Amino acid sequence: MFKKQLNQFDHGLKKQDKMMSLATRMEKQKGTSVDFETFTWKIENFSKQNRKKLQSKAFRIQGYKWRIRLYPLMKNVDHFSLYLMVADSLPPYGWSRDAYFTLSLLNQLDGDKSVVKETRQKFNGGYRSWGSFFVNLSVFHDSKQGYLVNDTCIIEAHLCVSDLCTVEANNLNTVTPINYAWLGDQARRNSESRQKEDDKETETETSDESETLSSSTCGSSQTEGEVLSSDLTLKDLLDLGSLGKEEAAFVPLLEEACIWHPSLIRSQMKSSRWFKLWAFTSLGQVLHLLKTSKAKDMNEDACNRLHGLWEELVKHSGFQLSWLEPYVESALGMKAHLEKTEEVNKLKDSVVALEIKMKKLKGELAAAEAEFEVTRRALVEAKKGFIELDFNAVLGYAMF
Repeated sequence: MFKKQLNQFDHGLKKQDKMMSLATRMEKQKGTSVDFETFTWKIENFSKQNRKKLQSKAFRIQGYKWRIRLYPLMKNVDHFSLYLMVADSLPPYGWSRDAYFTLSLLNQLDGDKSVVKETRQKFNGGYRSWGSFFVNLSVFHDSKQGYLVNDTCIIEAHLCVSDLCTVEANNLNTVTPINYAWLGDQARRNSESRQKEDDKETETETSDESETLSSSTCGSSQTEGEVLSSDLTLKDLLDLGSLGKEEAAFVPLLEEACIWHPSLIRSQMKSSRWFKLWAFTSLGQVLHLLKTSKAKDMNEDACNRLHGLWEELVKHSGFQLSWLEPYVESALGMKAHLEKTEEVNKLKDSVVALEIKMKKLKGELAAAEAEFEVTRRALVEAKKGFIELDFNAVLGYAMF
């Protein structure tokens, strides 16, 4: 027990030193003090939570509302990833927010092994969240590793939202996660993603969680760190500013794909500039087509275009695309499905028309049957006392 308390105390000191380092870097840029605020999200009974929609309650830091979200732990997901997202109800355009922050997955057994991701981001209508890979799920679920202990995990966000967070213009598009020495071999692969999120306050939130908010003013010397190759993002591989209008529309989709599938970045590390541009542009075309097309749009021309793009990607890009393949196959199958749907709809129309005709004929038949019954009864009455004669017989007469 004493050892655990000592570890927690030691971790607190190191965390304070780290935040002082962050503040100092910003103070050197602007020559003034910087206030960081800390939000702690303690998730209890983790195994009983809805891990497909697990997120913190909205919290306010320096007048802005935020939320931390866990990447949905669905089937075939093998990583534990976290996101910081804007929680205010804001319009799609006309606003932006600079933030310098860290997201931390705390190690409850050894503070030195806590996993921290540090970055500066500019949030706006098109980029409302930033996330990163933290640990493999197998490591996270192993209680001996210290991240999930007694079915409880602890996540922290250290955040500064201010004009002080703005760096020089030539660094506006640069994300620099720091490889802290105290993280040791716990530094993990991560990549950047910005993803549009639902801003509604009624969105599902976790119930078994404890959250605290605190503020601290920090300062210390610059912490030097080297960007790991596994920490590179899409903007580190491509000159996004040189993209045309059409290609630029693919960027949010590509960034989202890269955070879910970091292998996309890793697979292009050694590729030439032009090959990277072709590979990601082609992937962007496929993602954009799937994102914006409706089932009814998948005619022969659209299917042929998608098939050609997909075939080239699979053969030459070097991407591992098994995660995308089912969706492409489904889209390519839409043409046959549309044809089958058209055939079924025509048969449905024929059935409806024949049913109407049958009802009409049945109505006419019922009327004829009623008329027949009336006529038959009249005939029965008319036959009473009636003697049939042979009208071909000669009438004749008698002489006596």
